[in-house]
Amino acid sequence: MTFLNSRDIGIDLGTANVLVTIKGKGIVLNEPSCIAINSQTEEVLATGYEAKEMLGKTPSTIKTIRPLKDGVIAELTATGLMLKSILNKVCRRYGIVRPRVLVGVPSGITEVEERAVEESILQAGAKEVYLIEEPMAAAIGASVDIAEPSGNIVVDIGGGTTEAAVISLGGIVISNSIRVAGDELDEDIINFVKKELDLSIGEITAEQIKKEVGCALPLMSQLEMKIKGRDLTTGLPRVDNFTSTQAELAMRESIWKIVDVIKITLEKTPPELSSDIMEKGIILTGGGALIKNLDKLLSMETGMPVYIADAPLECVVKGTEKTLENIEKLRSLLVNSRIKRRGE
Repeated sequence: MTFLNSRDIGIDLGTANVLVTIKGKGIVLNEPSCIAINSQTEEVLATGYEAKEMLGKTPSTIKTIRPLKDGVIAELTATGLMLKSILNKVCRRYGIVRPRVLVGVPSGITEVEERAVEESILQAGAKEVYLIEEPMAAAIGASVDIAEPSGNIVVDIGGGTTEAAVISLGGIVISNSIRVAGDELDEDIINFVKKELDLSIGEITAEQIKKEVGCALPLMSQLEMKIKGRDLTTGLPRVDNFTSTQAELAMRESIWKIVDVIKITLEKTPPELSSDIMEKGIILTGGGALIKNLDKLLSMETGMPVYIADAPLECVVKGTEKTLENIEKLRSLLVNSRIKRRGE
């Protein structure tokens, strides 16, 4: 089968962000996984950044939805509409008709969830759909030589899931996935602020806190930022200070769940691969890799070197592009044993 450069699209369908790449052109779109719909007419009003800006601010006639939860499709119709809008945008801009699409999906995906992803992409106008497990795509995107006969461990911390996978000889030897990642950390911060400061904040503020002052271990110099929310006693708007120490406390329980899943994966790794991994260390990908001092905490807990991949947020989508470039050679990595085609 011959693949045409201009018709191959790779998608990282993430809980927090959707990234799209075109073979030979690189990343052409990076937007929040969010859609705003008119609840009366079902018309799509906005997707991506524009829709995310509307979260928590809309009248009853507008629904703002994050259609993916814990790494999988939670709202099938909304996901289909969002993907259709995104694919239309990309295809129009680059003159692509009925593309072949490769999508990065969580390694723990069920057959039902797999079919939901395939159907959404096909309904969005794709000719054929392929699926690849996110840890494998992340490893390829992080320039790991997946074909070599030695072990590598990649930990992808996304919006909805954290996945740890040991890769050798072009396959996943062992993997573990938990639905604790960026979104859960945001929720932890929201609950902490509510309980400790008597202040109600939204998802966007919580995410800002995580990015600016969030840390897995106390920092040498404490960071501080101003946060705005609604006072739960008076019901009035209020500004307060929030520190990196508070952020570390807020996220601690979930961070340790992430640490535990990595340790469990290492414990189950065959001894022949453990020595390779000990030498090469752990590679972190996904947005969660950027949490301050997470690499240090993991290194302390595992006794191994920990490396943050270059541009960790882009590893999965870059992996889909590299896979598309060598699709015949890497066909064995695809999740769906047969190609899903429109009309099947």
